[in-house]
Amino acid sequence: MTRPPKGSAAPPPGTGAPVLPALPPQPRPLPPQRSGGTPAGPPPAEPRRTAFAEGVDRLRAAAVTEPGRLRIIGALLAALVVAFGAVTAWQMNARSQAADDVLTRSQPLTSDAADIYRSLADANTAASSGFLAGGQETKASRDRYEKGIRTAAEGLVTAAANSDADSPSAATITELNRLLPEYKGLIERARTYNRQGFPVGGAYLRYANEKMQKDMLPAAEDLHKKENQRLRADYADARPYPWAALTLGVLALAALAWAQHRNYRRTNRVLNHGLVAATATATIVMLWLVVGHSVARSNLGDSYDHGVRSLDVLHDARIASLKARGNENLTLVARGAETKKVGDETFDAYDFDFGKNMDTLGKGLAEAERLADDEAGERPVAAADGNMAEWKKRHASAREQDESGNYQQALDLVIGGKGATVECFDGVDTSLAAAIEHEEREFEQAAGDGLDAMGYLPQGAGVLAGLGAAGALLGIGRRLSEYR
Repeated sequence: MTRPPKGSAAPPPGTGAPVLPALPPQPRPLPPQRSGGTPAGPPPAEPRRTAFAEGVDRLRAAAVTEPGRLRIIGALLAALVVAFGAVTAWQMNARSQAADDVLTRSQPLTSDAADIYRSLADANTAASSGFLAGGQETKASRDRYEKGIRTAAEGLVTAAANSDADSPSAATITELNRLLPEYKGLIERARTYNRQGFPVGGAYLRYANEKMQKDMLPAAEDLHKKENQRLRADYADARPYPWAALTLGVLALAALAWAQHRNYRRTNRVLNHGLVAATATATIVMLWLVVGHSVARSNLGDSYDHGVRSLDVLHDARIASLKARGNENLTLVARGAETKKVGDETFDAYDFDFGKNMDTLGKGLAEAERLADDEAGERPVAAADGNMAEWKKRHASAREQDESGNYQQALDLVIGGKGATVECFDGVDTSLAAAIEHEEREFEQAAGDGLDAMGYLPQGAGVLAGLGAAGALLGIGRRLSEYR
């Protein structure tokens, strides 16, 4: 029996196949080397996918099946309806708040600022009238002066309470509060010296008038302009169309119509109750938005055109009449001491300003009559115009007497009883006060109607949008139930 060579494995029993010699152990492969001989680490792991990318993949997977597509459509419809309601509520709430500011804050403050100006001018006029009466100053003249000062002071308190501490209006109010006691002190000195018969009283009165005309009235006019700017800003916030809400409303209605048409083509069912309910609520909000805002915008426009503009003109006309009366009185107080040269001619300064004031008054009355939109508004303006015409005639007669050296006759024609210019001035002032009261009622009515037209619209839009979104989801859910 032949033995296998030494070092070789014996073949398995029952086989005659030769046995190969065992291979020597192989060396392990070396890891890849970086430059410089440093072994490289394990290969980098693939970057982790973001939640957004995974969500997109799930949407793509869902979009290939009808239930998945229905879920996406339902979510989009609900989001559009909710967005429409939320933006409508937001925009109309802002406009409603601005309209409320117009009615209850901005316009009343603008009128208060105009009253401050008018009260100061009225006090100045009453002071000059009382000075002309000398020691026989009437109680009515004194009371009118005190009322003007008191009204101006109360108006400044109200304006200060409604203005920010660092606003330009606050600085103007502070300046007027500083000047008012100084003016009162000058008037009291003028009265004291006038009662004692000292001519220096006239100098104090002219100095007080100069402070009023050059410092106080310009500051009051500046305050009125600032309040007017705030009023116009509130109008600008209340009247613009809510374009964002209107655009979302159109998109929501178009999407709901498309969803119902798609449902009809796939199921042959004419109506889906949930989608119909969503469409109905969105349509109600859309119509409420369009009609409500259009009515509010129209009424706010009327309140500005036939209220605020008329009030501005009437306030200016009344102030012009007060200035004219003050200059007429000061013409007799100064007795030619103040002159003004225009070209080659020299005029009495106060009489020259009186003429300018009357021109302003005439233009203001003409504009107020044009803006008046009913007989109740035209009647007091026409009465003021008639008194102004008579005032000019009587003033011309008083000037003739004064220039002829008849000072007492001129004085009687200015501050006397029947037939004096004071009657005409009082007639103009009373008529303009009635016209202002009428226009304030017109403004409040129109602005109030504009505010009421937007009433409950923000709240209603939010509630209806929530119901519409629920209807859209229920309508789509009804279709999904058919696949279970």
